[in-house]
Amino acid sequence: MSTIRDKTFILEATVGYNHEIGRLLAMMEYARMTTIEAIQHLSVEELDYRINAQGNSIGSLLLHIACVEEVYQILTFDEREPTEKEMERLEAGLTLGEKAIHESKGNNASFYIQKLAKVREQTKSQLKKKEDSWLDEEFPFGPNHDANNYFRWFHVFEDELNHRGQIRLISSHFRNRD
Repeated sequence: MSTIRDKTFILEATVGYNHEIGRLLAMMEYARMTTIEAIQHLSVEELDYRINAQGNSIGSLLLHIACVEEVYQILTFDEREPTEKEMERLEAGLTLGEKAIHESKGNNASFYIQKLAKVREQTKSQLKKKEDSWLDEEFPFGPNHDANNYFRWFHVFEDELNHRGQIRLISSHFRNRD
């Protein structure tokens, strides 16, 4: 009799997507799962907490994660820079700091989980339309570099994982304060 094994740590193509895009999406989904696991049970007070009343809150970092993914949707799927109106809407989350603190204050975990899910559903919808060769298309990346779409989407979840580390640090600090 065979045992069903958990395949959480198997990065394979996601059903319904081209092979390499599906593998990239599997990595993105794993990163998102670990972010959600880190915040799903946090209180509003924990989400708003800032170490020594400075730096970013967990809520502002979650807002940032969602905004970065949305900007990369515009950059890679629409192949354009965000409009002024889009930047006004996304600016606080992208730049972090006091604007993001203000915009994220008072939201519960389900608010962020829904926000992250909504932006991810759009990403998944767009990735479903892409061929694997799209990952190799190159575009300017900052003033001095080029990057392909594979790197640009790797960068999206790399950024998320870095901030997830900060989220865990802030959460740990909250629990151990006083």
